[in-house]
Amino acid sequence: MNDTTSLPALPDRLSVNPRSPHHVEEIFEHDIGIMLNGKEHFDVEEYCISEGWVKIPAHKALDRRGQPLMRTVKGTVEAFYR
Repeated sequence: MNDTTSLPALPDRLSVNPRSPHHVEEIFEHDIGIMLNGKEHFDVEEYCISEGWVKIPAHKALDRRGQPLMRTVKGTVEAFYR
């Protein structure tokens, strides 16, 4: 049974990368879903609801530090617990 009252509130901006200042470890203890323009995305690395964008890896491309290159996709962003 999933009790939604014990879940922490989802922030406006959240990142999967632990080095980011927008990373919140307590949130990732639960399963999160992200919808962009009414379609659920499973490869979102970072999102911002108020600005309306998500960052998604650009396939196999890597930057000079070995991190995946991100592309920004804009639209209506919704975050929710599954």
